Amino acid sequence: MGLRLATLAYVRRDGRTLMLHRSGRPDDYHRGRYNGLGGKFEPGESPEACLAREVREESGLVVEEARLKGFLTFPMFDGKDDWYAFVYVVERFSGEPVASSPEGTLHWVPDEDLPDLPLWPGDRVFLPWLDQPTLFSATLRYEAGAYLGYEVVFYGERGAVAGRERGEAP
Repeated sequence: MGLRLATLAYVRRDGRTLMLHRSGRPDDYHRGRYNGLGGKFEPGESPEACLAREVREESGLVVEEARLKGFLTFPMFDGKDDWYAFVYVVERFSGEPVASSPEGTLHWVPDEDLPDLPLWPGDRVFLPWLDQPTLFSATLRYEAGAYLGYEVVFYGERGAVAGRERGEAP
């Protein structure tokens, strides 16, 4: 069992979110699904540096400002490693996105249509949290690709716990 650190960015503009349809690599664990932009840390990289590099590599955009929205923990997500992701919203950026990258194709999706995309089930749980003023720390549990449920703690001003929630897969 290993540990993987990653960033996950939701680039937004005019009520739309830039989503990556993972269709580039045949061996991609996410193949066929839509994700935000992001990926694994490189050695010595800060979360902010990883975020900026991954967004640039996958979209051609330059991050000018990002807001940290939360942390996601995925125990044994891929069957061998625990994944920890720093989740950001990016609304200030420069450039225009490329049509595709080695990971797949990019699409501006109206925010209200995000839940209708082929997403990981846990994404439907945490995407609404991106619009809350609180910071979240959530564990999303999967087993062999099947979604099991989540636990989350929300943090408000000065880091105080603002709420807790848990849910099971339908």
